[in-house]
Amino acid sequence: MNGASYPAIAIVGPTASGKSDLALFLAEAFHGEIVNYDSVQIFRYFDIGSAKPSNEERRRVPHHMIDIREPDEVFTAGDYQREGRVVLERIRDRGRVPILVGGTGLYLKALTEGLFAGPTRSTHWRNRLERIAVRKGREFLHRILKRLDPAAAARIAPRDTPKIIRAIEVRLETGTPLSRHLEVEPRQRLTGFDFHMVGVNLLRNESYKRIDERVHRMFEQGLVQEVRQILDRGIQKNAKPLSAIGYRHVLANLECGECNSWNDVIRIIQKDTRHYAKRQLTWFRKQPSVTWFEGCGDDASLKQRIHRHLQSLLPRG
Repeated sequence: MNGASYPAIAIVGPTASGKSDLALFLAEAFHGEIVNYDSVQIFRYFDIGSAKPSNEERRRVPHHMIDIREPDEVFTAGDYQREGRVVLERIRDRGRVPILVGGTGLYLKALTEGLFAGPTRSTHWRNRLERIAVRKGREFLHRILKRLDPAAAARIAPRDTPKIIRAIEVRLETGTPLSRHLEVEPRQRLTGFDFHMVGVNLLRNESYKRIDERVHRMFEQGLVQEVRQILDRGIQKNAKPLSAIGYRHVLANLECGECNSWNDVIRIIQKDTRHYAKRQLTWFRKQPSVTWFEGCGDDASLKQRIHRHLQSLLPRG
C-alpha cells in the first residue's frame, strides 16, 4: 500500500446498529486493526454499559484506545486526537489497515479534522466554574457565556457543561472570546491518511427494538453489579464515565436506595438511549464523504455489500 495517503476505514452510525461486529468482519477481511472512538470504552472497568469488546473479540483482532485511562482521570477530545494519531501511525508502520469504530462523533472529528488548540487548561478558572455548575446549575453557566461570548453560546447547547466551561475559561484566561480564537487559529487536519467512511443505518422501529434488547441484555449481564464494583474501587461518583447513559441511571437508583424499580430504570435508559441514537445519526449525517448503507452492521448480506464497496476503493497489496 504505497502512495502519499494511507488507507483507513471509519464506521459511523447510531448505537446498537451492529458497528462493532462489522468492524471485526472488515478487520479480518482487510488485515486491519480496530481503533475505538467511544468515549466510555476509553476507561477501565466500564465494560458492560459501554458494550466493550469481549476478550475473545480482542484476541481475534488487535484493538486500540480501549482501557487506557483510570475512570477518575481527565481525558479530552484533544487527548484522543493526540494519542489516536500516534496509534494510526503505528498501525500504518505495521502495514495494517486502521478501522475506526465507536459512537463519539467528536472524537472521530478530532482525530480526522483536528481541534482548536487554544490556551492550556486553567485549573483556577475550571475549578471555580465547576463549583458554580454544581451550586447553580449548567443553565446559569450558559447565561454567563451568553454575556461573555454570545457567538459561542449560540453554538453550544445549554446542557453541554464541559464545552460551556471551556468557552468561559478561554474568555476569562485570554480576554478574547472563543469564537474569535476559532476564526484565527485553524485546526490541524490529519494528513497522510485517506479515510473511507461507511455509515450503517436501519429503520427506526428496528433501531428501537435493538436498543431495547441491548439495554435488557446489559442488565442480564450484570450492569448493576458492575456499577457497585466501580464504587467499591473508591471511584468518585462524579467521575466522567459515570455520567454516561446507563451508568448514571443505575448510580442514581443506588444512591436513593433503589427508590425506583429496576424495570422502570430500564425503560428510562431505553428512552434516553433512543434519543441519543437520534442525536448520533444527526451528527453523522452532517459529516461529508460518508457512504450510507441501510441495514444492520451485523447482517451478513450488508457486510458483503460494504466489503465489495471498500474492496473497489482500497489499494491492492
